[in-house]
Amino acid sequence: MPEESLVRSLTATDSLFPGRVALGCANLGNLMAPMDDATAHSLLQAAWDGGVRAFDTAPHYGLGLSERRLGAFLADRPREAFTVSTKVGRLLVPDPEGEGLDLANDFHVPADHRRVWDLSADGIRRSVEDSLERLGLDRIDVALLHDPERHDLEQGVREALPALVALREEGLVSAVGVGSMDAEALLACARTGALDLMMAAGRFSLLDQSVVPETLAECRRHGTQVLAASVFNSGVLAREDGDGLFDYAPAPAAVRERVATLREVCRRHGVPLPTAALHYPLTEPLVAAVVVAGATGAQVSENLDRLDTPVPQALWDDLRALGLHLP
Repeated sequence: MPEESLVRSLTATDSLFPGRVALGCANLGNLMAPMDDATAHSLLQAAWDGGVRAFDTAPHYGLGLSERRLGAFLADRPREAFTVSTKVGRLLVPDPEGEGLDLANDFHVPADHRRVWDLSADGIRRSVEDSLERLGLDRIDVALLHDPERHDLEQGVREALPALVALREEGLVSAVGVGSMDAEALLACARTGALDLMMAAGRFSLLDQSVVPETLAECRRHGTQVLAASVFNSGVLAREDGDGLFDYAPAPAAVRERVATLREVCRRHGVPLPTAALHYPLTEPLVAAVVVAGATGAQVSENLDRLDTPVPQALWDDLRALGLHLP
């Protein structure tokens, strides 16, 4: 595919997500702990009642369980009323020899399927078609290449992204992008000019601004919007006691010290640290939405309430003085 045909079709002023928040649906796939269908439904209902109309999922989340639960919830809602993003790159293949639960990937679901990397054009198309079936939809609003650096980043840029662009031109997906925790992968994909959206997972947060300045500059140049996910960096910014995970592992001492400094600055301005963590990405005009999540409907509602809490400019001024990137 010629390089010029990769360039995104949307303009920089188009909005890919309704509102400023999307619900992250990894927990619907029983991430870290089992969740029954009733709890999953109540979590989605809390988000919907709170005004959320954008939902982010992936085949990886619970071997398709997250997509199936989300699709069931959205089945009786007008298609034009919501936006769904899902991911490509890992195909789900039945595994008759699979035993126990998928705990090696942190999902409490039967290991009756296995994930198979496929970044070929045929694999990308099949991934989208399989997701459409699980979701019960006729199109995907946003299709994101998921963690290409964990398999073959070069193939992801060379083959998977052009395949997504072709599906966008065909109308099977409305917008395309990449989702990753790896700053180098995000930069490599942003440089192609193909992306409508870049999902930066944990790389644009109070603790980690790895996408600054080079990747954001590429996004600005190409009119690529940013979705800020994992803004609590796996939980350490969601707690007031300084404990919790950082990027899915126990937070090291240097991170805990930085969190303590951030918390003290926030305290002086009467702002809880989790509230500042949710608001921070939205200070950047390129950010289309921030992802919120939760293990229960109450947690989702709490995060939505935090986003409705005003944050004084003086707090950002003080954090800028500590070296935090702010526009």
